[in-house]
Amino acid sequence: MREVVRFGVEQVRPPEEDVLHAQGVPSRASLPSRVGAAFDSALELFDELTAPVGLVAELTREEFQMVYEGEGHNPPVTPLPDIVTRSEGLALYAATLGESVSHRIGDLFDEQEPAVAYLLDAVASAAADRLSRCLAEHFGTRLAERGAAPDHAQVLPYSPGYCGWHVTGQRRLFARLGPEEIGIRLSSSFLMTPLKSVSGVLVGGTAETHRFRPDFLFCEACATRECRIRMASGHR
Repeated sequence: MREVVRFGVEQVRPPEEDVLHAQGVPSRASLPSRVGAAFDSALELFDELTAPVGLVAELTREEFQMVYEGEGHNPPVTPLPDIVTRSEGLALYAATLGESVSHRIGDLFDEQEPAVAYLLDAVASAAADRLSRCLAEHFGTRLAERGAAPDHAQVLPYSPGYCGWHVTGQRRLFARLGPEEIGIRLSSSFLMTPLKSVSGVLVGGTAETHRFRPDFLFCEACATRECRIRMASGHR
């Protein structure tokens, strides 16, 4: 299966409270009126400029292992290979919010509108994370429709740069997936363009498939420990 998936803006727009919480703001009511107006402008611009699109390509465990090896910079022991061996479905993915929203953020800074620029960047970053989850849900539905995984299958995204998968793994991921088809490019420093883009592998399986003990050496440098939240929530 190889599929281009388009989403409506409403599917990826993050809840206001999630964006504010990520910025350390407890609620909309606590925002000064000027900041509240800037936030409204950022949300309007997001709705106007965002064009969410993703690409999903299924692959075997053996094919993924070749992608995962990358350029040989992964630590000797990481959780993802074991997770993949327990999987019931795998797919590489990439997705983007499009060029326009990233360009507008830069323009707003140039136009001396830092508050709107900062808040639009925050909204777009949260939306890019939601894109990964939207594609995970989409892939989970496809697996269930084919009977390749049970209806209760949990699909989670894993990306280069996290959980020991070295960021240089992006090169083989891009070579295998070809996300240029939906306008995503990779720089020599492994930065994706447009900036509000995501990529990685979707792993489908039971909740137990994704469980691991986060006590690897690289876990000490992790600022979020998001893996614990994902394992505890069972979120697809």
